[in-house]
Amino acid sequence: MDNKTIFENYLLTLKSTVEVYVHGTLESSNEAVRLKLKQGLNETMTNQAKTYELMKENNWYSPENISLEEINKTIKKLEQ
Repeated sequence: MDNKTIFENYLLTLKSTVEVYVHGTLESSNEAVRLKLKQGLNETMTNQAKTYELMKENNWYSPENISLEEINKTIKKLEQ
C-alpha cells in the first residue's frame, strides 16, 4: 500500500471519528463525559486538518475550486 492510500484511509477514519464524537457530545447527559468527548473531538479535528494539509502538500488531495454561481445554485436549492 502506498502513502497516498494510507493517508486517504486515515483521513476517512478521522472524518468518521469526528461524527462519532459530535453525536456523543450532543447526546451526553454527564458534563464530565461531555468534556472528554469535546476534547477528543478537538484533537481529532486538529489531526484531520494536519492530515489534509500534508495530503495537499503532496498532491494527494486536490480540493476543487467551485464557482460562486455553483455555490449560489446550491444555496437556492437548499432554501427551497
